[in-house]
Amino acid sequence: MSKNLRILVVEANAAKAQDIIDALSDAGWRDVHALAQISGLERSIKTHAPDIVLIDMENPDRDTLEHISLVSDTKSRTVAMFVDQTDEELTQAALAAGVSAYVVDGLQMNRIKPVLETAIARFQIMRQMQSELDAAKQALEDRKTLDRAKGILMRRRSLTEDAAYSLLRKTAMDQGRKVIDVAQALVTASDLLS
Repeated sequence: MSKNLRILVVEANAAKAQDIIDALSDAGWRDVHALAQISGLERSIKTHAPDIVLIDMENPDRDTLEHISLVSDTKSRTVAMFVDQTDEELTQAALAAGVSAYVVDGLQMNRIKPVLETAIARFQIMRQMQSELDAAKQALEDRKTLDRAKGILMRRRSLTEDAAYSLLRKTAMDQGRKVIDVAQALVTASDLLS
């Protein structure tokens, strides 16, 4: 695990916040900032641009979890929460909010390193899966656009499917563009003329 990560610790108790910072330092993480109030999370994230947000709370509620999700941009950074108690609904809300690690039974200093390493690994897996999903969705959309463009050429120029694709490809090569860009332009122009 990279030790060059920026960590923001959200802990209301100053002494406990220092213990967390010390534990993180002992684990090799040196770029650590502390925040006492969750209400300042958005500003602190803008100021420090942390890679990881570590939050220690006694009793989170649904509103707090939604706030954390919105301001901490859980798609861009690892968020680990340590809570003293929870229920099924809050656990599900935390996971739905994109929290990478949701640890019940409070924060114990000897568990910080393995929990953060696990949260980072889970975050990276989720980010990779989201990236693959986005790429698959884009490929499907591109395929639909390409099929529409071929259909337009087939109808208007009485071409076969292979000939329509060849024409799109040749046009793209002649213009130094991608085939999908030419196809999108054709579909857009056709929509405007219809």
